[in-house]
Amino acid sequence: MSRSTAKQSLPNLARSLKAVEKLSVNNAASQQTCKHVTQTFKYIIVVDFEATCWPKETQKWKKYEIIEFPAVLLNLETGKIEAEFRQHVMPVENPRLSEFCTELTGIRQEQVDAGVPLNTCLLLFGKWLQKVLAERNLSLPKTNPYDQTGSVAFATWSDWDLGACLSKECARKRIAKPACFDLWIDVKAIYMQFYQRRPESFANALTNLDIVFEGRQHCGLDDSRNIARLIMRMCKDGANFVITKDLKPFNVFRGK
Repeated sequence: MSRSTAKQSLPNLARSLKAVEKLSVNNAASQQTCKHVTQTFKYIIVVDFEATCWPKETQKWKKYEIIEFPAVLLNLETGKIEAEFRQHVMPVENPRLSEFCTELTGIRQEQVDAGVPLNTCLLLFGKWLQKVLAERNLSLPKTNPYDQTGSVAFATWSDWDLGACLSKECARKRIAKPACFDLWIDVKAIYMQFYQRRPESFANALTNLDIVFEGRQHCGLDDSRNIARLIMRMCKDGANFVITKDLKPFNVFRGK
């Protein structure tokens, strides 16, 4: 990144780098509504990172770096995705994508070369997050002294994205990980508890419920949208989405 680019304001930087933000997306994420159970949260922010990867025989010698950072804001009352964020991230430990990675994710070398470092991506995401929360008067868990539960929470498929991938990369690169990523909903854990079955994969979890994947598998944004569709189906069936992982359970209030 050039020095001139680094001096741009975050909003201008986001526009120049084509970070995606969509508001009022009338996605078929699901037109179902949560009719059968009172949900703990009004909204869920689904994230599903894509990271550098290699064939299994060489993977153990490499370190994951996020290369696609997507998020979708799902309204559990309407079943609609109301906002989206997407940013390609520049890997620096292994800057050249493997052929395996490009084939799996569809992410090309020129896309990550034009991306931003992870710390900049986190700043851009933070601006997007502040905006969507303020517009809807939402609060994350442990950020409001008068409502510790909050009205919106992060969700992932398994604990890998926030519990391993982001945490380890931030630690290696000495990046201050935002506190909002310390607790989340593991959709896979709730799926297994609610349906009393262990899916072989996310694709298998969809198939078990006769849900057809929409878009490209291992595209982070498409995966996030389909996790949102699965959440809405589970809501319709009667599942409630609650925090399943808290890295700092004794941290009660993180407000200003």
